[in-house]
Amino acid sequence: MAGIQWVNILISIGFLTAVGIALTLLLVIAEKRILNYGDCEIDINNGKKKLTVRGGSSLLSTLSDNGIFIPSACGGRGTCAYCKVSVLAGGGMLGPIERPSLTDDEIARGVRLSCQVKVRSDVAISIPDEIFSVRRFRATVVHKKPLTHDILELRLRLVEPPVIDFTAGQYIQLESREYRGREAVNRAYSMSSIPSDAGHVELIIRRVPEGICTTWIFDILQEGEEISLSGPYGEFRLTDTQAPAIFIAGGSGMAPIWAMLRRMREIKDPRPAWYFFGALTQRDLFFVEELRKLEGELGNFTFIPALSNEPPDTPWEGERGLITDVVRRRVPDLPGREAYLCGSPGMIDACVKTLVDLGVAREHIYFDKFA
Repeated sequence: MAGIQWVNILISIGFLTAVGIALTLLLVIAEKRILNYGDCEIDINNGKKKLTVRGGSSLLSTLSDNGIFIPSACGGRGTCAYCKVSVLAGGGMLGPIERPSLTDDEIARGVRLSCQVKVRSDVAISIPDEIFSVRRFRATVVHKKPLTHDILELRLRLVEPPVIDFTAGQYIQLESREYRGREAVNRAYSMSSIPSDAGHVELIIRRVPEGICTTWIFDILQEGEEISLSGPYGEFRLTDTQAPAIFIAGGSGMAPIWAMLRRMREIKDPRPAWYFFGALTQRDLFFVEELRKLEGELGNFTFIPALSNEPPDTPWEGERGLITDVVRRRVPDLPGREAYLCGSPGMIDACVKTLVDLGVAREHIYFDKFA
């Protein structure tokens, strides 16, 4: 009797499984038929480029499939808010995932998160012209060079295309691979290399505890391995005004500043410049010798490292304290100067307030803010 009961149970389980599979197949078939949006047209920048695409996917992924790479660091989940575009027509209703990332003014102007907009009909959008120059690259890892206990320099040799045209201060998006059950993601990193070294990309990357991409870079990625990236992105760059410049960064925020300063050396830029680099302790400092050497090569440049958490009994002849306090001590009168900042949102916000208090016009403060 018990054997018959087990047979009946197994038959029931098998029947339910079969029914479940059949229903799933029916849903897939129905979805393809019911949600077949057919061909849709994406009009970009009032006819500058038009795409005929198959409807149904997100605007972000559809554009990427057609060689137009909108920045996105969260894999299309709507959390990074990098992928903003202006949707002029055909974008559908604003979704709840988008609203927290958009200001009232952006909503009024039709700004949307392209990862959350579905292409279900003809769409008209507006994007910055520089997006058209963004390309996807294959590259080989030349070296992973430790700079501190939690920061490394990643040097990549471009394979296809073999060169990248960018401006010092811009960033790329690196594509990780799946590993240890963790998904592939895109993450944004500022380029620390200079434009004249167009066959290579250098990045300064800090390990983020449990970070998907940085764990892959530090622990999985090997020298000689091939990876993918896209770029260049961003508008962070030196102006052509020749106004005296204040640079402020901390940690891996060194990357775009290091590129800008070396570019200044390369073109013999004469503008006076001060670079304040904030770190916790001496073990968090790097490129100190290179920056001291740069002081002599640029002539009008001063490098000022500052430690905020160095034990008081250790030998350190440099500045101590928060970087904002050090700026106030070293250059208290700043009208007519420009500022270039790179770091965390908290650091950027504190520095902007300090610089404005010291007389720097807010419109002359440029920054690259990352979480």
